[in-house]
Parts: sequence; C-alpha cells; structure tokens
Amino acid sequence: MKRSQINAVMKDALKLFKEYRISLPPFVLWSPEEWKTKGKECDEIRDNMLGWDITDFGSGDFEKTGLFLITLRNGNQKQSKKYPKPYAEKLMIVRENQVTPMHFHWYKSEDIINHGGGNLIIKLYQSDENEGLSDKDIEIVMDGVKKTFPAGTVVKLTPGESITFTKGIYHRFWGEPGKGTVIVREVSMCNDDNTDNRFFDKIGRFPEIEEDEKPLYLLCNEYGKF
Repeated sequence: MKRSQINAVMKDALKLFKEYRISLPPFVLWSPEEWKTKGKECDEIRDNMLGWDITDFGSGDFEKTGLFLITLRNGNQKQSKKYPKPYAEKLMIVRENQVTPMHFHWYKSEDIINHGGGNLIIKLYQSDENEGLSDKDIEIVMDGVKKTFPAGTVVKLTPGESITFTKGIYHRFWGEPGKGTVIVREVSMCNDDNTDNRFFDKIGRFPEIEEDEKPLYLLCNEYGKF
C-alpha cells in the first residue's frame, strides 16, 4: 500500500468516528514526531501493538481485500506478568464488499459486534484436524443464543447484533453491498496478530508500504521503525 493511501484511510476513519460520536484514546492521534518524545512509560502501547492497523493482506487492492482496525486495549500472552490484562478491544471499519480473508485463531476467542452502519456478512466453517475446512455443522453463539448451522453458512449481523468465535472457527467477512460501511467492535482474549492468525490461504497480515509521503500517524507495527 502507498503511504498516501494509508493516510487517506485514516482521515476517512476519523470523519466516520466523528459522525458516530466515537471518541478515541489520546495515543491514537500522536504524530510520528510526538512518538519520538515518548519513553518507557508508553511501552504497553508499543509492546501490545495498540493503535492504527490498516492492511490489504498483501493483496495490493485494499478496497477489495482489506481491513481497517484500531486496537484500543490489549494484554500480552507472552508477557502476562508484565501485562496481566486477559482481554483486548478493537474498533474496525468494514466497507461494502471489502473482504477479510478466511481465518481462525489458535488461542483467541472473540465477540464480533456490529456497532452501527451497514450489515456485516460472515461465512463460517469449523476447522478440521488438518486445519482445513470441515464439512461438519458449526455450533455458534449469537447474542447469547446457541445456534447450529451447516458448514459454509453465511450469517448477517445487523447493527447491534454480535457473534462469538471460539478458537478453531474459520470466518470470512465483508460489508453487505448497498447497505453502507460497517463499524465493528471486537471484544476478545489477548490479541497477537504476529502468531495467532491461521489464514486458509497464504497471505500477509501487515502491508508492504511504499513511502510516497510522510505518515500522518504510525501503524501499530511501526513504533520501532520510527
């Protein structure tokens, strides 16, 4: 992705959050210059990868295959004594027909919540013993109600609705066409995007960036770089 595209996505997100009256923590709006002044008191933000996360999953086409996220809070599976939080929270923006590829998590369980806007469409499979797509039924919980679906079922989350993914459940999601951009919240166990994502197809989690202009804000995997 070009840095100019990432900056534009950030600006669009801030407009959307303002429209929905969603306030963000201060560190989200620290400039690269401000980050240079931050010391060890901000290690939790760096070590747990809080902040901006914009990815095209290596596709080269963010509009078609991509996702916008901001990690607001997070613990750390590998440094649980230093960071004892057992939970994480994210904000996501999913555009119409913008796909997040099929994946599951080895460790993390999560609730995906349609916070507002359009409808979120999700395709579901249980993983098999070889981490492929199982043809077995899927047992899932949606807003506290247990449900059973055939493999490959597509469910729709309208604003206010949620779904719970336990480890090993494959999911692929996108915004329903014609219904508008979706604001999504994720409430989960500790998040680790470096080691806890099992994508069905081989893709990249973080984008390669072409530096065609200065960064507006840093991405969560860039604190060390800058």
